[in-house]
Amino acid sequence: MVVLDITLPGRSGLEVLREIKRSKPKLPVLVLSMHPEDQFAMRILKSGASGYMTKESAPEELVGAVQKIVAGGRYVSPSLAEKMAMYLTEDIKTPPHERLSDREFQVMRLIASGKTVREIAEENFLSVKTVRTYRQRILEKMGLHRNAELTRYALEHQLAV
Repeated sequence: MVVLDITLPGRSGLEVLREIKRSKPKLPVLVLSMHPEDQFAMRILKSGASGYMTKESAPEELVGAVQKIVAGGRYVSPSLAEKMAMYLTEDIKTPPHERLSDREFQVMRLIASGKTVREIAEENFLSVKTVRTYRQRILEKMGLHRNAELTRYALEHQLAV
């Protein structure tokens, strides 16, 4: 079993999770993060993690999560389970940021934190043109027009880096 943090220096934990699942698909991964569940949990679970919990969780909860995952189960907190159940109802709309790909979500958070297109490109080994394309797709998918609107949305939903 792997316990993984999604905030890694120089690299996205989501990318590491995808690499782990590609090379060892049956290896269970528990993501332990400082980020609240509503920011990353659904995206992490969709990417193949066996569980997600915040670092604020009680140590006993961590032990229980590890035991459950090692036994072949999946772990989500009771509050996350409730949120997941709510998504199953038809009248709940998916938040715009949930429609973004993992890379678009990452770029959106970096833009919202005030990084320039060039800085994002350099940090993520992408071309400036690629980052501009991601930015345009993000704005379209979220129904926004400017970086200021994107930043305000990210701050309101506590998604900024």
